Amino acid sequence: MIAAIALLSSTTSKRAAAFTASSSARTFGSARKSVSFVQTPNRQQQLQHAFQGCQYMGNENIHCNTAVRTYSNTRLMSAATTDTSTTSSENSKELSDSKYDMSNKEKGIIGKYEPTLFESDIYNWWESAGCFQPDAKQPQEVSKANGKEPYVLPMPPPNVTGRLHMGHAIFVALQDVLARFHRMRGRPVLWLPGTDHAGIATQLQVEKALIAEGTTREEVGREAFLERTWQYKQEQGGFITHQLRALGASADWTRERFTMDTDLCEAVSEAFVRLHEKGLIYRGEYMVNWAPMLKTAVSDLEVEYSDEEGKMYYFKYMVEGGSDDDFLPVATTRPETIVGDTAVCVHPEDDRFNHLIGKEVVVPRCGGRKIPIISDEYVDMDFGTGALKITPGHDPNDYALGKKFDLPTINIMNKDGSMNDNAGEYVGLDRFDCREKIWADMETDGSVIKVEPHTQRIPRSQRGGEIIEPMVSSQWFVKTEGMGEKALNAVKDGDITIVPKRFEKIWYNWLEDIHDWCISRQLWWGHRIPVWYVGESGEDEFIVARNEAEAREKAIQNGHPEDIILRQEEDVLDTWFSSGLWPFATVGWPQNEAMENSDLQRFYPGTCLETGYDILFFWVARMAMMGLELTGKAPFDVVYLHGLVRAADGTKMSKTKGNVVDPLDTVAQYGADSLRYSLVTGVTPGQDIPLNMDKIEANRNFANKLWNCCKFVSENALKDADEDEILSLGVNGPFSQEDFDKLALPERYIISKCHSLVHSVTNDIENYQLGAAGSKIYEFLWDQFADWYIEISKTRLYDGAGGGDEAEAKAARRVLVYILDTSLRLLHPYMPFLTEQLWHHLPRAPANSDQAAHALMLSNWPQMDDQSPLVTSDDVVDSFECFQALTRSIRNARAEYNVEPGKKISATIIASGKRYEELKGEIKSLVLLAKLDADQVLVYEGGSEEAKAASAVESVQLVVQDGVEAYLPLSGLIDPVKEKKRLAKQGEKIQKEIQKLAGRLQSKGFVDKAPDAVVEKARSELAELEDQAAKIEASLSSLS
Repeated sequence: MIAAIALLSSTTSKRAAAFTASSSARTFGSARKSVSFVQTPNRQQQLQHAFQGCQYMGNENIHCNTAVRTYSNTRLMSAATTDTSTTSSENSKELSDSKYDMSNKEKGIIGKYEPTLFESDIYNWWESAGCFQPDAKQPQEVSKANGKEPYVLPMPPPNVTGRLHMGHAIFVALQDVLARFHRMRGRPVLWLPGTDHAGIATQLQVEKALIAEGTTREEVGREAFLERTWQYKQEQGGFITHQLRALGASADWTRERFTMDTDLCEAVSEAFVRLHEKGLIYRGEYMVNWAPMLKTAVSDLEVEYSDEEGKMYYFKYMVEGGSDDDFLPVATTRPETIVGDTAVCVHPEDDRFNHLIGKEVVVPRCGGRKIPIISDEYVDMDFGTGALKITPGHDPNDYALGKKFDLPTINIMNKDGSMNDNAGEYVGLDRFDCREKIWADMETDGSVIKVEPHTQRIPRSQRGGEIIEPMVSSQWFVKTEGMGEKALNAVKDGDITIVPKRFEKIWYNWLEDIHDWCISRQLWWGHRIPVWYVGESGEDEFIVARNEAEAREKAIQNGHPEDIILRQEEDVLDTWFSSGLWPFATVGWPQNEAMENSDLQRFYPGTCLETGYDILFFWVARMAMMGLELTGKAPFDVVYLHGLVRAADGTKMSKTKGNVVDPLDTVAQYGADSLRYSLVTGVTPGQDIPLNMDKIEANRNFANKLWNCCKFVSENALKDADEDEILSLGVNGPFSQEDFDKLALPERYIISKCHSLVHSVTNDIENYQLGAAGSKIYEFLWDQFADWYIEISKTRLYDGAGGGDEAEAKAARRVLVYILDTSLRLLHPYMPFLTEQLWHHLPRAPANSDQAAHALMLSNWPQMDDQSPLVTSDDVVDSFECFQALTRSIRNARAEYNVEPGKKISATIIASGKRYEELKGEIKSLVLLAKLDADQVLVYEGGSEEAKAASAVESVQLVVQDGVEAYLPLSGLIDPVKEKKRLAKQGEKIQKEIQKLAGRLQSKGFVDKAPDAVVEKARSELAELEDQAAKIEASLSSLS
């Protein structure tokens, strides 16, 4: 392919030319950009090259010159630069398909599997040739004529400044399986990639940088801060998409989107305006989750609760007008909120306190402020003291009670979590400093009763980790009750299918109890809310509009002068608001709503939304609500939920524990295919995935096994094939019944098993059982193709193994190529790099003239039409499985009698009916696989005189199945003298163990004092040893 693959040349130029002749002569990048191939002369450069930033096609045809991973103590350091002044042609060379094949054939498949030598170069070729675009396999009109509807996967947009982690790796692996599978089956696939502006996360990083410089965002101002944030995005953004490429993501990067692209910003404004016009967006003052460090509200879903050790503070609420002994004992975990109390509540049936209902108590440290004692059944009489302080301004439950009893709401904190003027003498203190100070003052006043340790649930910001402060604030909200009902019914009515089905119940429960969605964030980075307030001050009158020009036009229509001052809302929208539009805004909504044959019409609704179950409500439910409300259609047909990738022991990966696995480090060590395959075959929809590095290594060994299988076929099996035969071996469709019937038993068996595999894998992937499908391919290639058929094929190909018949050899070569080609197609969605690399070493039929490239990823799936089943035969499978059982029986007998591995033994096979003819026809295969002496193997028909005579010889009898037996003469299996010595020695050892164990069991002290389980175990071990001794005695008797 290129110098990075250069190993050793072993194939002749004649055979290279023959392979080349079977390939399309179309160029890789015909009418597209060319690829830059980089020399990698040493291992370190190979590691770097594996992650080289590839050229990608975007609106500005950017060419990435460097995006190279370097390693220091196995940690990743990345650097990327872009240079729009350097064109692709200056740093690339075009290679035709034929040149590519010639290069591959000349080099051959020498040495072991080294994925870093070819993965990045194959990806560069795919992308530059346009293989990821929806119509790369065939033109749109051909797809339509064939009834192939688009398969659309909206990629969950990662944070634009993020770095790759295993959560990204699992979604890439799963979604790429779906994309590649459906692409090969002829559907125009749009896997639409992009990144999210990540309002809180990105702003937090920029603010940290400013603080490190000794300033703040408030000091630099909004405009300068946004310039700084865009600069940060330019510097840090883009790494994640290059890293996704390293995993093989076949997304259409020509359509890559960013949530703050101009047209997506227009879509956000349009959505806000339409929802407001429908009465679904409103502004109100409600209790919100406030993040003091970020100085913004966050949604309920962005708050995580953890059980933490704290304190329960008990104090006295003195009854107004009573004596020093007249008080209500109250308990709280947050003494700092006492200054915001507006009532104390007790249960109406609590005999301890119901005589105080209607009276007033005095708020400590508040200048004698008095509040009422009220009653409500909400109070738990057994929790704390049974008397509950009510702080409507800083507790959501108290807020609800405050509304019920029309209590005043006092906000005692500033936006940064410090105490405001309503806190009286504690103004300016941080909320936690205030806690300590007010408690100390109350101890001085004699108001304190006691303090006890108390475990409590603490709400923390998902982003910053800070403790959330419930606070009443003016915010913008979406009414979700009606929208939620539509999303709920979409699943109930079958418009959306959730995989696995058990998540439907969770979906229903959440949407049935949904609360209005707070969509405003007090940030600067993000989509600024399209609301303009009228006049120099105040917020009583506002205008909702798509832009300022429209807002001014509306203001004039409302009677205001043309030069009226309009002030845009300072807040931005929740990031999930814009992400909720992702499936339709990225394909042209609202701009192309009325346009025929637009991307919006063709690619919306989407087909499958694959994502983690942890964002089912953050993102999936909101997309469903927004899509149904704004387009009238469910945004996708299927929601496929994967679990979380965890450490091998099932625990959560965390930097603190030191068990985080970097996917790119894993790719550098094992290759992208091994990681992908391990993630996908280890996943059951909705279940967490423990990532075992041993499994990744085992799957790398599987890749190496497949590498060696292909090397055997291309370098050995095909070495005697002439040019005409090579040209005829390219697979352009399934085996016909006529051709199938002409083959010998092993060939028909492996084709039957392969075709059954095709049907099973196709059905599994169509039904989103991706893990099961991938495992079946592994089992077939390793257990059937490599272990059985490749070995049997040697009896057709090599004179020394029984070969010599040219027709047999040609049939074997055809079947080897067919099975390997079909298997590579099946495995391609899981291991795209390896399979693409190997496929180009096989004879191949020409590509369609309309294909973007002659690539495996654009080839036909082995079963394109579900209505045309592939040829199989259950009788053939039964017959060959009898042959396998016979082989295993002989192998087991060899092992049981300790026959030396290299020794060939004699055998007599007795079979009846058709089994006799079938086994007789495959004696050379049995000789090879069971290590038999070809001159000492006899096959007799059951019931014949020869069969009766064979059974009379002193032999080991093997009953394989009804009508099939084997006799292995003892004289050929063992040396009687040596075997008697071995058995006698083994018998002596066992007798000593029996005497020792029997002595223990005869000891009264052991039997009476040892636990019953220990005694029972000893008795079982003794019985087993006595059974072994009896078998040894029987064997010795048979040798005497």
